[in-house]
Amino acid sequence: MSKQIINTASAPAPIGPYSQSVKAGGFLFISGQIAINPATGNVEANSIEEETHQAMKNIEAILTEAGLDFSAVVKTTIFLTDMALFGAVNEVYAGYLSGNYPARETVAVKGLPKGVNVEISMTALAG
Repeated sequence: MSKQIINTASAPAPIGPYSQSVKAGGFLFISGQIAINPATGNVEANSIEEETHQAMKNIEAILTEAGLDFSAVVKTTIFLTDMALFGAVNEVYAGYLSGNYPARETVAVKGLPKGVNVEISMTALAG
């Protein structure tokens, strides 16, 4: 099975030894995205809603680079530093999916990179 690395300057550069996404076996596996502004490389969000919007915009940029959109997503994992943030994250997240909801799990974690409160990864059908 072959794999293709898909990266875009429209999403943040990886902050470790990984790729933004990998296409393999008919799927696109998108690495966890946090609220890094790709233009500055900084976290500029001031609320959980802003963090979630930026993470979703980063994912959208990766999907676009792969020739896909959110309708191709089949699986999402959301990591939260506090489950009390779930409602706010869920509201923003739902707005990007237009009722085309993938399978999902949400997990509480002790901490996330750059001190953010939410990280989102996705798997999409890639043809």
